[in-house]
Amino acid sequence: MLKYGIEFTDGGVLMASVTFEHLSKTYPNGFVSVDDVNLTIEDGEFVVFHGPSGCGKSTILRMIGGLEDITSGRIYLGNDLLNDILPRDRRLAMAFQNYTLYRHMNVYDNMALGLRLRDLPRTVIDSRVKSAAGFFGITDILTKKIRTISDAERQRVALGRAVVCQPKVLLVDEDFARQDDDRRREMLDDIIRINRDLKITVLYVTNNYDEAVSLNARVIFMKDGRITGDRKFGSAGSSE
Repeated sequence: MLKYGIEFTDGGVLMASVTFEHLSKTYPNGFVSVDDVNLTIEDGEFVVFHGPSGCGKSTILRMIGGLEDITSGRIYLGNDLLNDILPRDRRLAMAFQNYTLYRHMNVYDNMALGLRLRDLPRTVIDSRVKSAAGFFGITDILTKKIRTISDAERQRVALGRAVVCQPKVLLVDEDFARQDDDRRREMLDDIIRINRDLKITVLYVTNNYDEAVSLNARVIFMKDGRITGDRKFGSAGSSE
């Protein structure tokens, strides 16, 4: 049993591999954002995509999530070919800058919304929301309206809403916490815990080199749409 009870009903943990096969993205104006990328991300890995703006790292996350069409190539989640699966049916969660929290609703209802749309039993919804709230330390604000809580609390509500849907992979774009250095550090601590304690595969994008190599993670370096390096860094920023 996982701590806080955030797991599949059959007892399996929330893990999945991600594979890119000759993945490419070319926009109508001819700009090649992603150029023949091949990569396998193992179950439960924390992987950071690093590179300058325009290198294709965020485009890869958006293609995984179904926010961008794939020009050519394939993306697999485990054995499932994502090319053939509608975005709403992919077992993924995304934490991007423009996450939407409904200000007129309370924290509980925001976190429960996606589960209600899936028509899950009320007892299951209640268990998942309260478990996630415990994990993120926001149990005491479940009845508060979104407009009354702090930015840090809103960030945790957004992450909580993501994990209650039991994703196999969490996609996090660097803009999710760009507004404040303290919020960014808290966000990084939270997604590290999500990966470590909930065993969810995490893909994170950043153009900050020092941040990328300090996360005790595998770092994929990109430039001009291609992978230029693939290294594992320890907690002190040294490569293995």
